[in-house]
Amino acid sequence: MISSLLEKIKGQSIKGEEIIEPRIGVANSISSKGFHKLMYREWGEPFVPGVSEDTIPVMCLHGLTRNSRDFDQLAKTFAPTRRVICPDTVGRGHSDWLRTHDDYNLPQYNLDVAVIAARTRAVHYDVIGTSLGGLMGIILASMDRSPIRRLVINDIAPEIPMVALQRLSKYLGENPLFENLEQVEAYIREKYSSFKPMNDDNWKAMAENSALKSEEGYRLTYDPAIAKNYHRYWLLMHFNVWNYWETITCPVLVIRGTESDFLTESLVEKMKQTLPHAEFIEFEGVGHTPTLNSKEQIDPILEWLNKE
Repeated sequence: MISSLLEKIKGQSIKGEEIIEPRIGVANSISSKGFHKLMYREWGEPFVPGVSEDTIPVMCLHGLTRNSRDFDQLAKTFAPTRRVICPDTVGRGHSDWLRTHDDYNLPQYNLDVAVIAARTRAVHYDVIGTSLGGLMGIILASMDRSPIRRLVINDIAPEIPMVALQRLSKYLGENPLFENLEQVEAYIREKYSSFKPMNDDNWKAMAENSALKSEEGYRLTYDPAIAKNYHRYWLLMHFNVWNYWETITCPVLVIRGTESDFLTESLVEKMKQTLPHAEFIEFEGVGHTPTLNSKEQIDPILEWLNKE
């Protein structure tokens, strides 16, 4: 998957007369059963030793079944002033699938983030984490000598309500075969109907970025085996990371869609009580998750990250 991507880079945009496009990178990480390759997109000015050390890059971590392309619009907006690193979490997008579903867990995901940070020379960095990516960010930010300067959490709490987990479990692990991208788009529109804002162009792009073509047709770009650990740890054990959340010392911004079933009002109140320095913003009429693809959602994040 990675080799074909390197031959055909997509996601270009125009800023005046200048073409902005990501640099495609590959990192080699390790799990319990061997090595695996991780693909990432890097936007903005490349790292230059002796020149770029003072510029803090932004690491964007996507949701459970999503991929790095979800941050395309945000990265394009940030690119003139910030270096942005958008990995495909292992088992998603163009990164390798793991040999055993047991390794699809938060410690593995964060080990991979550390590998990509080292690969891209990101000694210190800001994190924007959507859903699962937000949980990854919470754990990374809580650790001793954490490299995270500022943390943005997009529509997730240290605890996930059972109703939200059950809704996700209805389609997680499905492995549908599609005849064409129109069928992919119809599927994406149904499963991610709470994502906002989205227009026809956004849905079309998401469909194109969420499926890979094979001889049989189109398949989704994530390993269905991810569902096995999800059902074991999240549904059965009602997974939570409050113990990590309570020890975070870096600045934190939490984003919430007012119609979210993942980040409820009661969970927001608990987050405020247990981490008083965290800041919160809400987007009206948005469910799980805010897509961070519009000026209204991107600008407040950029402004907050650029605070001294």
